[in-house]
Parts: sequence; structure tokens; C-alpha cells
Amino acid sequence: MRLRLLAFAALALVMGMASLAFAADEVTRESYKAEVEPICQKNTEANEKILKGVRQEVKQGKLALAGKQFGKAADALEKAYKQIKAIPQPTADTAKLTKWLSYVKQEIGLFDSGAKALKANNKTKAQTIVVKLTHTANLANSQVLSFGFRYCKLNPSKFT
Repeated sequence: MRLRLLAFAALALVMGMASLAFAADEVTRESYKAEVEPICQKNTEANEKILKGVRQEVKQGKLALAGKQFGKAADALEKAYKQIKAIPQPTADTAKLTKWLSYVKQEIGLFDSGAKALKANNKTKAQTIVVKLTHTANLANSQVLSFGFRYCKLNPSKFT
């Protein structure tokens, strides 16, 4: 009986230590934010350069040039998306972050569609896509409000 009690205590101790080790490896919201924000900052700064003047180009009828800029913005966002997706997420926020990343993926597609519409000289379709892009960005931002992101908040209306 004493041996069983001792074995049970040892097992409980090992399990307790294992759970502490697992907890130490757990990703927190703060550590996730610290890893993701620099990626988003780099993407935001790239988009500021890439999309600079795109609104004026559309107004002046330089749609092909604006289309190239949209294509480059899609490429930059896709690069950031792949980097962010590779970062371990806090377990408690997995569903929220998965949904957020799905919106980011949709935005990449919308940037690509906008680029194609502009290159095809279809200003009306491009404007419709920009409205969808803004709506999708708002949905994405609402998913991660609790993270307090600065650069990971998407704001396409700033450029378009």
C-alpha cells in the first residue's frame, strides 16, 4: 500500500512538472503581438510606398499603373501573411486568429482582383473591389481588437 502511495505521489509530481513545462512554452497574447507587429509594420511601410499616389492615378485614368501598384501590394501582403501564419498562436486565441488570417487571405485575393480590373481598364469593377476590400479589412480588424495591434490593423481606405 505504501509503495502504491509513493508511486502515485511520484506520478503526480511528474505530471505537475510536465504541465509547468508546457505552461512555460505557452504563447501569450503579448508575445504573439510582439512577434507579429514588426511584420505588419514592415508591410504597412511597404504599402505606403507601393500605393503612394494610387488614388490620383485612378482619377487621372492611369489605371494600368494603378493596377501594377495593387499587384505589388498583394504580393507584399501575401509575404507578410505567410510570415504571420508561421508564428505560433496563443491557444486561447486560435479561433480568433484563424478567422483574422482568413480575412487577410481574402484581402490578398481582393488586391489581386483589383489589380486585374485596373489593368483591364475597368474602373467600376475596381471601385467595387475596393469597397469589398475595405469591408473585409474592417471585419479582420474586429477579430483582433483585443490584441491592441497598431500596424496589424488594416486600413485600405488610407491608400485607395
